[in-house]
Amino acid sequence: MTASQPSPWWPAPAKLNLCLHINGRRADGYHELQTLFQFIDWGDRLRFGVRRDGEIQLSPALPGVASADNLIVRAARMLQQHSGCTLGADIELDKQLPMGGGIGGGSSNAATTLVALNQLWNTQIPEDELAQLGLALGADVPVFVRGHAAMAEGVGEQLRPVEVEEPWYLLVIPAVEVSTAVVFNHPELPRNTAKITALEHQPERWVNDCQAVVCDEYPQVAKALEWLLEYAPSKMTGTGSCVYGVFSDKNSAETAWAELPQGWTAHVTRGCNRSPLLAMLDQ
Repeated sequence: MTASQPSPWWPAPAKLNLCLHINGRRADGYHELQTLFQFIDWGDRLRFGVRRDGEIQLSPALPGVASADNLIVRAARMLQQHSGCTLGADIELDKQLPMGGGIGGGSSNAATTLVALNQLWNTQIPEDELAQLGLALGADVPVFVRGHAAMAEGVGEQLRPVEVEEPWYLLVIPAVEVSTAVVFNHPELPRNTAKITALEHQPERWVNDCQAVVCDEYPQVAKALEWLLEYAPSKMTGTGSCVYGVFSDKNSAETAWAELPQGWTAHVTRGCNRSPLLAMLDQ
C-alpha cells in the first residue's frame, strides 16, 4: 500500500558528553555515572511517509544491521504497540553520523522516530511517557526525546535540564569503531569518581573517565586527541571514538580544521542546549 507524501526532513542531532564521571558499578553490572549531555547542530536526518497498512519500512538498510534490529524500526513498532496505532510508515534515513563514535547516532535516530511519528500518527503520547518508552531502547534515548541539555545520573536515565555555554566545536572522527562493552568491562576503567553537586557549574572539573582506557586500546583515538590538543582544550565524548576541541568562535574552529591531517574526517559544529528536533516540532 502506498504511503502519503514524505514529511520534511526531521533532524536527529548528535550529542557530546561534556563530562563522563563513573561513580561505581552496580550488582547488575551497570555503572552509576554523572554525565553532561549537550546537542550539536550536526546529525542524521529522517523523513516519514504515513502508511495505512501498518507496515514499517526503512531505507536504506544499514550495513550489517538487520531491519528488525535497527533502533528506528524498533522505535516505530514500540510506539505502534504502546499506542494501539494501526498506521505504519515508510522511513528514509540520511545517515551522516558514524557508528561507534560516542555521539549517539542510533539513540538520536530512535528518539526522532518516536517524536516524529507521535506527531504524524497523532498518537498524542506525553513527553514523559515517550521518554520512558525510549529508555527501553537505550539509556541515551530519553535525553534526545526531551531535547534539552541535561545532567544525567544513575545509568544515564535520571535527567535534569541545564544551561551551559554553547561554544563551537571541532569534532574529529577517527576511523575506528569503539565497543562500549569493551570499555565498560575494562579492568583499568576508573569506577570510583566521587559525585559532584552542581557539576554543570564547574567546567574545570569536567573529565571523561573512559578516555585513558580508550586511548590505550585504540591508538587512532589517542593520535586524534593529541593533534587536537595543540589547538584547543579537548576531550573524548562518551566511550569514543570521536574527540572534540572547544573554541570560542567559528573562525578559530575552522582555522584548526584547515590544518587537519590528510585523510582525517572532522566537522565544525555548534553546541546547542536546545535540540534542533524541538525546533522542528515548533514548526
